[in-house]
Amino acid sequence: KFEVKVAEFVGAQHFMTKWLMQWGEKLEKASNGRLAFKHFPNAQMAPTPAHYDLARTGQADVSWFLHGGTPGRFPLTEVVNLPYMVGSAEIGTKVLNDPQLRAKYLDAEHKGVHVLMLLTHQPGNVFTTKKPVRGTADMKGMRIRFASPTVRDFIAGLGATPVGVTPTEILEQLQKGALDGAFIDYGGAGIAFKLGGTAKYVAEMYSYVTSFGVAMNPEFHAKLPADLKKLVADSMKGVEKEVGEGWDALDSIGKKLIVDGGAQAIKLSKEEDAKFRKIGAQVTESKLKELEGKGLPAREVYKQMRALSDQHAKDSKNFWN
Repeated sequence: KFEVKVAEFVGAQHFMTKWLMQWGEKLEKASNGRLAFKHFPNAQMAPTPAHYDLARTGQADVSWFLHGGTPGRFPLTEVVNLPYMVGSAEIGTKVLNDPQLRAKYLDAEHKGVHVLMLLTHQPGNVFTTKKPVRGTADMKGMRIRFASPTVRDFIAGLGATPVGVTPTEILEQLQKGALDGAFIDYGGAGIAFKLGGTAKYVAEMYSYVTSFGVAMNPEFHAKLPADLKKLVADSMKGVEKEVGEGWDALDSIGKKLIVDGGAQAIKLSKEEDAKFRKIGAQVTESKLKELEGKGLPAREVYKQMRALSDQHAKDSKNFWN
């Protein structure tokens, strides 16, 4: 019998924690109890930025982690976080789990762990407390929380001041006035981090996704018998649509909580959307050049991700439509 300790950095009620708990239950049943799962939600084991290393060191046997928690560690994987790369979590998760993309570029960045799945949340927007954002000009001078290094560059490109704040600190910083706004998705804002009542405006840009991974400790994986290894591998096959749809469904739930809290949802005009996308394209080009300067095949990864994103957009949920 193998006890599997699973670390999650958000609470037990979050969609992804629930999904991982159900995943564990299915594996317990399929293994006739030889795999037994114990979950540590709400960052019980360590703060969010340390979750990757929980799986690497073996403190956790499986960990759900945020790539942006350790900026610069996963530069090619984080290309998916560039502005306007994917229009939904379903698309983003399908892109990141493309077998060729993972085998050629992405799995190699995840040193010291056995990758089970890569995924993204649904695209994020900018939530503000005092001033609405109806166009690019409204961003100037505002202090805005960024979700990843690429979003940091996007905020700077828009003339605002990017501020690094972990998701759990957003609410307090907005309430104190240390932040004027935050880039986050509706699900995170409404459900996970409870910005309802504090956020007063939401500019619905759907401009970026944040990427995550689920990884197993390689030593733990190595000691599993072949049949259990196969059960684990099979349990992660073909789940991209299910996981992506689960994240995308959080959008309307989170939006209702934010709007019920008194916030106004703002749909951008086509002209302003085009301006945001133009600045996003400039940020993307700058980032690709920066990564190429470090000898990384960033443009090739970008082209592959872009092609996969366009391909999956044809038969997946897409918030841009």
